[in-house]
Amino acid sequence: MANGPLHGVRVLDLTEFIFGPYATQVMGDLGADVIKVENPGGDRQRHGSKHAKNDDMGATFMSLNRNKRSLTLDLKTDEARAKLRELIPTANVFIHNVRSDAMARLGFGYEEVAKINPHIVYVHCVGYGSDGPYAGRQAFDDLVQAASGTADLLPRVDGNEDMRLLPSFVADKVSSMHALWGTLAALYHQKATGEGQFVEVPMFESFTSFMMVEHLYGHTFEPPVGKLGHTPALANDRRPLKCKDGHICIQPVSRAASAKFMELGGIPNAYESERFVNAPKGSRVGVYYAMQREAAMAHTVEEWMKLGDEHRIPIMRANTLDEVMVDPHLEAVDFFIEREHPTEGTWRAMKPPVKFSKTPASIRRDPPRPGQDNKDFD
Repeated sequence: MANGPLHGVRVLDLTEFIFGPYATQVMGDLGADVIKVENPGGDRQRHGSKHAKNDDMGATFMSLNRNKRSLTLDLKTDEARAKLRELIPTANVFIHNVRSDAMARLGFGYEEVAKINPHIVYVHCVGYGSDGPYAGRQAFDDLVQAASGTADLLPRVDGNEDMRLLPSFVADKVSSMHALWGTLAALYHQKATGEGQFVEVPMFESFTSFMMVEHLYGHTFEPPVGKLGHTPALANDRRPLKCKDGHICIQPVSRAASAKFMELGGIPNAYESERFVNAPKGSRVGVYYAMQREAAMAHTVEEWMKLGDEHRIPIMRANTLDEVMVDPHLEAVDFFIEREHPTEGTWRAMKPPVKFSKTPASIRRDPPRPGQDNKDFD
């Protein structure tokens, strides 16, 4: 098997939970040697899940920690700190999500690590940027979703004034991807110049920049030329359509494509119809979506998939979580991979999605038990 694009890169990974481990797992998928340094109790994400076969191998941990070796070190002891200092000269990347003051007390702040290895890319995953008033505060996904304005999105869609979080740890995962590209960019600089550097990845700023790309909207300009919140993205009717045996999603790229969809659903000349032309002022959008909903009921999911392909109308099945597991495209590309874990038995991994023609990503190691690889570092 060809080596991944990060083959030869060693990562000392002192992250836990989601913000951090998701980034380092991708580095491992790309071929890096990721050494997960854990305290003897293990990453706290290992525990507290009923969805596990063993208490220290929870489901979410399994999804975030493949392609890593586990080294357990109690960094409160001199012996463990000495072991970590021995490893630092062998590494290209040192990444953690521990608070700065705590890491400094252990003797592994940036200045201390850079003295041992001046070429190191030192990545600190933090909640809030160090130059702002929130610096040093604890941060978790819910808190950052709230602070970023994300909890204000659903009320703008459905009229329910209660602020709500998106039902995913999306801030953790998006911020992890910022940590990933930040690390890769610093590695490129390291490769070109031999120079290491400190990289700070603030979760609040990273996720806010991601969410506000479209929602800055009219306030992109000063003075503002419109409101905050992207109107099409926040449309209440921006949702899947029920059809004969399930749901589809449609996003016509033109009026002609939309008209064709409705014609295929039994509503010819929709835009010239009396109900649309004579709709009261301001209500045409509602009539348009009502016609879409009616048209969708004319066919099954598979029929719409074929019609969309035939007439070049962007149509896609809207899967439930259960249906994702048997989606024909994902099955064809072997997206869900069943592997045999030495202690957890059969488990399901997701295939690295990005394809490289010369240096393919791969799954080489199953998620490790705590300290499973300690002997590698004796």
